[in-house]
Amino acid sequence: MTPVSCKVEGMHCTNCALSVSRYLEKKGMENINVSFATEEVSFTAPAGADSAEVLNGINDLGFRVVMPDQAPAKVPAYQTLTFKFFFCLIFTLPLLLHMWVDWHWLHNPWTQFWLTLPVFLTGLWHFGKSALRSLMNRMANMDVLVTLGASAAFFYSVIGALINGNPDYLFFETTAAIITLVFLGNLLEEKSVRQTTTAIAELARMQITTARLINTDQGHEHIREVDNRTLRPGDCVLVNTGDKIPMDGTIYWGSAHVNESMITGESDPVSKKEKDKVIGGTLLEDGSIKVYITATGKDTVLSYIIDLVKQAQSDKPPMQRLADRISAIFVPLVLGIAIVTFLGWYFIGHTTFGTAMMRSIAVLVIACPCAMGLATPAAVMVGLGRAARNGILIKGGHTLELFKDIKRVVFDKTGTLTTGKLTLRDYHTTMEDTAFRQIVYSLEKYSSHPIARSVAAMWKQAGEVPLQQVREHRGLGMRAKDKEGNEWQLGSFRMAAGLTDDDHHNLYLVRNGALMGWLDFADEIRPEAAMVVRQLKASGIQPVLLSGDTARKCGELAAALGITEVYAEQSPQQKLEQIDRFIQQSPTAMVGDGINDAPALSKATIGISLSDATQVAMQSANVVLLNNNLGSLPLALGLGKHTYLTIRQNLFWAFIYNVVAIPVAALGLLNPIVGAGVMGLSDVVLAINSVRLRYKRVVSAS
Repeated sequence: MTPVSCKVEGMHCTNCALSVSRYLEKKGMENINVSFATEEVSFTAPAGADSAEVLNGINDLGFRVVMPDQAPAKVPAYQTLTFKFFFCLIFTLPLLLHMWVDWHWLHNPWTQFWLTLPVFLTGLWHFGKSALRSLMNRMANMDVLVTLGASAAFFYSVIGALINGNPDYLFFETTAAIITLVFLGNLLEEKSVRQTTTAIAELARMQITTARLINTDQGHEHIREVDNRTLRPGDCVLVNTGDKIPMDGTIYWGSAHVNESMITGESDPVSKKEKDKVIGGTLLEDGSIKVYITATGKDTVLSYIIDLVKQAQSDKPPMQRLADRISAIFVPLVLGIAIVTFLGWYFIGHTTFGTAMMRSIAVLVIACPCAMGLATPAAVMVGLGRAARNGILIKGGHTLELFKDIKRVVFDKTGTLTTGKLTLRDYHTTMEDTAFRQIVYSLEKYSSHPIARSVAAMWKQAGEVPLQQVREHRGLGMRAKDKEGNEWQLGSFRMAAGLTDDDHHNLYLVRNGALMGWLDFADEIRPEAAMVVRQLKASGIQPVLLSGDTARKCGELAAALGITEVYAEQSPQQKLEQIDRFIQQSPTAMVGDGINDAPALSKATIGISLSDATQVAMQSANVVLLNNNLGSLPLALGLGKHTYLTIRQNLFWAFIYNVVAIPVAALGLLNPIVGAGVMGLSDVVLAINSVRLRYKRVVSAS
């Protein structure tokens, strides 16, 4: 299986994207994601498939494939929508002027013909090519309607001019106005849609900067400025106040305060010192550091975030799939309505041929299948982009749709509702003190649990004991053997059950079935935890504490935060069973950070992980809070709900617009020129409504 990701230029409506998607399906590709708004296409080629041949096939459809290592083609000025619109406008304005002034030369049919011809040929080259391509792919798009409407008016007018020049047969201004106004609508739509992708564009711009590369020659450091894209892992760079950190790395000299707000959403600068990791693209606000580069290009944190958000933006929620199915039959349906309109007015309404034709053309040009295709992507792009700017990584547009139904949020305890930065409060052992510290460190250094990380950092200097067969048992603790054959266990009270009745301690050390000591840690409650619980309750969402810790400690924490539903001393399997029971009752989100939370995170309706969680937990989660701040949770829930609301508003507008506009045009109440103008603005309304999500308040006050 080979994953392929590229840009496909030339897609400008949903049916274009559907054409590419259906072509890839026919070729046997899997995991297909196509977004016409971002021009991003990704798929997985099965073993034995020739992905190069498949990409060439997309080019044959009339699009242009641009691979990640390829520079986008520079579009000549005369091929841009802006040029085409103003070029057509120059010829269209005099044509429209003849309706208000009595200048004889403007009323001459051949003057109107020569003014219309450049506009018609420009429209035919732009819309006609797209229409023909879509018909060849059996996926008729909006350009078919525009081309048919403009061509019908033009050729009918030419015939009228050839016969007798009767004004009743001349609709040249209709042809020119339809094409010009549709160009204007496409131009406004392009600019509006671009606004929905600004968050990703801002992140992408952060990737490109200069770097001060350090070269050492005979003990002397030489510094030269280079493009950060030329850096490689192992390079060393100098970063001073006001500089962007060029790539991910580790500080090996100096200290500084770094603004990581574009990555994490955290507005306050973060203090960094030697051995701390730094993220490429973030801004050094104060200090001077030397950084050892550890990741470049696609391996950096910023690239990972951008790629995930792009994938999420192309992921279609179930609601969009319904809109896509309707879009696929929309154009044939409109063509049918236009034919019925013409026949009805000409044979039943007894109007002139020209009148009947103008009313059927009005039906063609006012219909807008793009509105339904744009409704979901526009809202999803803005919602995911705003989330990314605030340090919330949402994996998939389908996740946004799930947010609306969440009725319960389940929290893990250590490292989630508490900081996980533990301090040793007390310990007791029947062993020699140094030996106790060594064996505890030697066991805990293999674990990723917050308590284990704290112990390993605190007692690293004590030294270690060579161990064999080290195993971590999720929800219990560590097991291992030393070279003398002693079996060691270090973990929760369940490991010491039967050896003591005292369950008040965090860790118990057991050797060959005998209790050798215990450790107690103090863990602070996250300062934002109480506020988050209050906001969830205010939103009608039930908070639940689900932890492997003792009932006493869980009860104390729950009481402090106002959580009434508590499940303590739960193994990973029991956590999974509890989540399964919860989601059968109502949609449930799970917030956790450890390996033992991964199964429950995967099972939950929405799994939410913190950024300093284990990789397993982050990969199992649908949402990652990049700023490691639980306070982002209400914003994530709010953004999900309001993005879904925006999608509904957009789809409502798209359906209502077409349901109302098409009958109005068919009844003869709408001039084709007005219809073209209204159609051009319909997509802009959706884009503006979606962009509103960038600034909308989505979190209730605490």
